[in-house]
Amino acid sequence: MENKQLAHSDFEAVNKKLPFCFLANDILVPMNVGSLFRIADALGISKIYLCGSTPTPPNSKINKTARSTVKVVDYEYKQSAVETVNILKEEGYIIVSLELTNNSIDLADYQILNDQKICLIIGAESEGVHADLLKLSDQVVHIPMLGLNSSMNVATATAIAAYEIAKQF
Repeated sequence: MENKQLAHSDFEAVNKKLPFCFLANDILVPMNVGSLFRIADALGISKIYLCGSTPTPPNSKINKTARSTVKVVDYEYKQSAVETVNILKEEGYIIVSLELTNNSIDLADYQILNDQKICLIIGAESEGVHADLLKLSDQVVHIPMLGLNSSMNVATATAIAAYEIAKQF
């Protein structure tokens, strides 16, 4: 059988939402925010919390990268990431930060339990996840690097981490 690329019109949408959200704090580059919307739509992320100095829709650079996913992914702007995390904890979310720390674990070793709700915290491009958010985290995970650099683009890292976590649901 010939392997033929499908057109968008051939794609059958599932539109499944997982008990999994993102909290993006102080992301500065609008294109990275747009990428988070694309990732969220693709992986069934239920909501994105945009916090601090993270730009929000409507924004032409977010929209260009997001390719209409801002219309289908639920999002909310909250000034304080710390207050948002505390609310999510009260709602039963497990808080997982994506950051390399002295106590972080390899993403491959992170296991969710049945029926857990997960919030993945994503930090600023150059600063990472703030210390106050790391303290509130139930777990901190990192992506092992094989090259010389200790990090990668925030949207790329989010895609990897979100995929690894989402496939456990």
